[in-house]
Amino acid sequence: MRRRSFVQLAVLAVLVAAATTAIALLIPWLPESAGKERDRIDLVFWLATGIAIAIFAIVVSAIVFAVVKFRARPDDDSDGPPIHGQTTLEIVWTAVPTVLVTAIAVLSAIVLHDNASAGRDPLRVRVTAVQFAWSFTYLNGPAKNVTIPVLRLPLGRPVKLQIESKDVIHSFWVPELGQKQDAVPGRPQTLVITPTKPGTFPVVCTELCGLGHALMRSQAIVMRPGAFDAWAKSAGQGGATS
Repeated sequence: MRRRSFVQLAVLAVLVAAATTAIALLIPWLPESAGKERDRIDLVFWLATGIAIAIFAIVVSAIVFAVVKFRARPDDDSDGPPIHGQTTLEIVWTAVPTVLVTAIAVLSAIVLHDNASAGRDPLRVRVTAVQFAWSFTYLNGPAKNVTIPVLRLPLGRPVKLQIESKDVIHSFWVPELGQKQDAVPGRPQTLVITPTKPGTFPVVCTELCGLGHALMRSQAIVMRPGAFDAWAKSAGQGGATS
């Protein structure tokens, strides 16, 4: 009888896990990934999601199984039989979460380390935030010292952003590139992004910075290397303003 109950509980857990996994995978909860750092962040996200789905399936299945198998009759007011703790079970449900949380922490530390590395020759750009606009100044390359209102990036090359604010706290984020960093007055911050897909993506401020916060938007335009080099040369010679 006990073995049969375990089999029923396992089948129920598999069904709950399958339904929850389908919801997690079939609905596009996240924007398209277009950056190497974003891919690493997504790895941590999906590891945590997978663990959460497994725990959710076990807990929900145990609750449903208990409600169906051990529900009391409407007129039954008696207490259940007295029971004592199960040492093995208590060790297991303490050790397993410890291992899972440690795995998430280790992977997160690796991702944070890798996402902060820009390599030997990154494109360097100063990102300046001011109520309620962004500006981008190139610090090296053919477009050095050129300032534009949109962020143009070369495909596949690491870019090191130096983020600063002229007034209040803002926060720089391109959802498709994953990385996000506050812009704090008087305290320049750095952020590394490596685009992996060409396209035009929104630059948004994610820190409430005043009445115009919702309008503090720009664009990150990821260009193929040849097109970016041509633009950079033209911008460096005064031939491009955006």
